[in-house]
Amino acid sequence: MTTRVAVFGAGSWGTAFAMILADAGCEVALWGRRPELVDAINTTGTNPEYFPGVELPSGITATADPAKAAAGAEFAVLTVTAQTLRANLCAWTSVIGADTVLVSLMKGVELGTAKLMSEVIAEVAGAGPERIAVVSGPNLAGEIIRRQPAASAVACQDESVAKRLQAACHTGYFRPYTSGDVVGCELGGAVKNVIGLAVGIADGMGLGDNTKASLITRGLAETTRLGQAMGADPYTFAGLAGMGDLFATCSSPLSRNHTFGADIGRGMTLQETIAATKRTAEGVKSCESVLDLARRHGIDMPITEMVVDIVHDGKPPQVAVKELMSRSAKPERR
Repeated sequence: MTTRVAVFGAGSWGTAFAMILADAGCEVALWGRRPELVDAINTTGTNPEYFPGVELPSGITATADPAKAAAGAEFAVLTVTAQTLRANLCAWTSVIGADTVLVSLMKGVELGTAKLMSEVIAEVAGAGPERIAVVSGPNLAGEIIRRQPAASAVACQDESVAKRLQAACHTGYFRPYTSGDVVGCELGGAVKNVIGLAVGIADGMGLGDNTKASLITRGLAETTRLGQAMGADPYTFAGLAGMGDLFATCSSPLSRNHTFGADIGRGMTLQETIAATKRTAEGVKSCESVLDLARRHGIDMPITEMVVDIVHDGKPPQVAVKELMSRSAKPERR
């Protein structure tokens, strides 16, 4: 029997993941907010706004009707921006089946509540842990849409559900590995966007590879400290959802967060950079909520704090970097 999957969000990652699912043999309903984009996808077999000229599999049908997308779906994949999840899910919950597994592809922490996306899903949809899954890893949509090899972690507290989702998205170019560490996978995905901003800022300032390697390594240490305080498995951060995703975000010109940070490092203002980027760089908002989350758990995250100071408080990058380097010395393990 063919697995039916609803993908909520027809942006770059939602479209690329819909392609993965269809290539794996699933029947995919791709929900889009704008009827004109939905019509274009159905008419041309492409997503002309995000991937013009890239032919999508025939197993994908687009719709602007959330009820039509969710009908009979075994999985509902959520790919909207992190800060809009709550409002969107409130509107969709009534049409999503009681047994449908809710899969988060989002990499952020909610502003104000400092909740992970799985926590927002549980709260809004009333779903238990066996109905909440996360896909996270080095997933640059611009590469995946070209079917270049990639791997990811597929996490759910219920191992059988993780294996079902793994089977639904396993293709010759996309290799999913199961995990039971939902919190660790989510944190890795959220914090790497913040570190990606920091590395981008360093690039924009013209700093070298030693600086970038130091930010990546110490950024991973910050993520691991917070993860352990929240009950995550520290080994998760050495894997695909941790180091793997962090490396891709900090090194690729396809990374929105890296690109955004580089513009800031070159001297552009926040508003100028937002206007130039046009698409969402999750770390711009999530850096504040990640810092909020760290403070609630009593965890020191100086690189995250530096990013907030630069991006939201207007501190000159040169001043922020000097302050970061002037912090008191400590053992590396801390």
